[in-house]
Amino acid sequence: MKQFFKFMFASFAGTLLTLLLILFLVIGMISSLVSMAEKEDVSIKPHTVLVINFDKPILDRAPNNPLEGFDFSAFKANQPLGMDDILKNIEKAATDPNIDGIYLDLSEISAGGANLVEIRTKLNAFKASGKFIISYSEAYSQSSYYLASLSNEIYLNPKGMLMFKGLNAQIVFLKNMLDKLEIEPQIIRGPNNKFKSAVEPLMLDKMSEANREQMEKLLNSTWGKLIEGISESRNISIDELNRIADELELSNANKALEYKFVDGLKYKDEILALLREKTGLGEKDKIESVSLTKYTNVKVEKDTKSRVKDKIAIIYAIGSIGGGDGSESSIGSEGLSKAIRKAREDEKVKAIVMRVNSPGGSALASEIIRREVELAKTAKPFIVSMGNVAASGGYWISTNADYIFADPTTITGSIGVFGVIPNMKGLFNNKLGITFDKAMTNKNADFIDVMEPMSEFQHMKIQQEVVAIYDDFTSLVARTRNLRQSYVDSIGQGRVWTGADAIGIGLVDKLGGLEDAIAYAAEKAGLGDNYKITTLPEQKDPFQQLIDEMTGQSRVSVLKKELGSYYSYVEYLQQMEQMKGVQARLPFHFTIN
Repeated sequence: MKQFFKFMFASFAGTLLTLLLILFLVIGMISSLVSMAEKEDVSIKPHTVLVINFDKPILDRAPNNPLEGFDFSAFKANQPLGMDDILKNIEKAATDPNIDGIYLDLSEISAGGANLVEIRTKLNAFKASGKFIISYSEAYSQSSYYLASLSNEIYLNPKGMLMFKGLNAQIVFLKNMLDKLEIEPQIIRGPNNKFKSAVEPLMLDKMSEANREQMEKLLNSTWGKLIEGISESRNISIDELNRIADELELSNANKALEYKFVDGLKYKDEILALLREKTGLGEKDKIESVSLTKYTNVKVEKDTKSRVKDKIAIIYAIGSIGGGDGSESSIGSEGLSKAIRKAREDEKVKAIVMRVNSPGGSALASEIIRREVELAKTAKPFIVSMGNVAASGGYWISTNADYIFADPTTITGSIGVFGVIPNMKGLFNNKLGITFDKAMTNKNADFIDVMEPMSEFQHMKIQQEVVAIYDDFTSLVARTRNLRQSYVDSIGQGRVWTGADAIGIGLVDKLGGLEDAIAYAAEKAGLGDNYKITTLPEQKDPFQQLIDEMTGQSRVSVLKKELGSYYSYVEYLQQMEQMKGVQARLPFHFTIN
């Protein structure tokens, strides 16, 4: 019997290893095929229409994993594009003689406000080339209509709808749940950090007055930018736009036409007929079209920069800030510092642009990264481009830059710090029936113990650390931005600002996107147009990313697919659980609708 089980387990192990080997080979083959297909040069015919459909999340940086977004049911690639690819493709199409125009097939868009502004700016530049932009949808969201509004012609399905109601932000509050679980969040904030409301969901069941004040200002600033663009493009006054939103006037497609939000109500076949007319085709001729993804591989002209040696390094700082190497969606102090150091020490890199899209995180990790920025600045021009969010720790790592660009809707500032130490005693003792006991060598050897409430002395010690870090933060901003520390405190206290407001209070230098920051860096380095772009941190090898997917990240992919927009709440809870040390983090988790 013993020999039987021995041979059985050996056979089972051998079979399992064989299956795993076959699985890796199959995935490797799929990966290679997808990678080859995506990198294959694409040629297009004259009178082609560039079709833009933002049905996938818009990322700051395109992933290197060839199976990212891969549709196994249809066995085709569905990889999301990065902002750099999107902007580059729209610019390329403006001078491509084979592209007659752009067809915007828009509904919902998964993108932050800063990304929308940069894409819209690039589409406006395309429109100035004289080529057409036509937009169509069965249902426009407010963000998709903001992009569509600049089109030469906007159409809506006769039974479709156009959402236009203003912006609202929803914040998740956990206090009642924690009360039921008998978990006490022991909270320490910086002095007078009344706007640093990351801890409010743990201690309140609704917004404080200070939080409501900053949220309303943030939303009004963002809404103002949105309707400013629509007003300019559609020749509708801002007062009228606000009245229409207040009264929910766009209740159906006919109302959207009546109020001149669209130029006509059409079905899809009528849109196709219009595109044939625009491209000079007959009634039954096939429309030549190319997707934004495939157009990435279209070579319009020979790369004249292939022999240029001088480079501008774009360093992507994306996600929450913590220790270690980080990942595609998080910032690790070690990994990002290494990337900045590499750019600083590379003699071919003449300037550095850091794209920051981060709500912050660990204060210590932020300071480690900031130090590398400070060193790099002494060696070559260092410019920051703020994306959707560059707040708290995201602002901390930006302070030493020579110049800071932000989009009008960038969420930035949040100069403040906090700490949270949960007291789990009630949960374990009363809910789970688990008790703890301990022996100690010193009277504070249990500092910090989540199974006991803190003593007043222990609370005071953490409070001292939080106060010291807040003082460091405001002092840093005052020194690097040439401001008085007392003034920084008055605009700090954890308060968030949009880029449009931040420029007026001295937190950023100029409104503009990533391309504006790159152009400024080239000017400061004396490069003109004679440079190449290199990106850091280096992305993982695609096969290694596949291994990561199989060993844990696939779980995340499944959750994202199943939960959709609600996955952000899962991320929020994960971030709360992973908070270690004093935090310099965006003051709340919220979604804008």
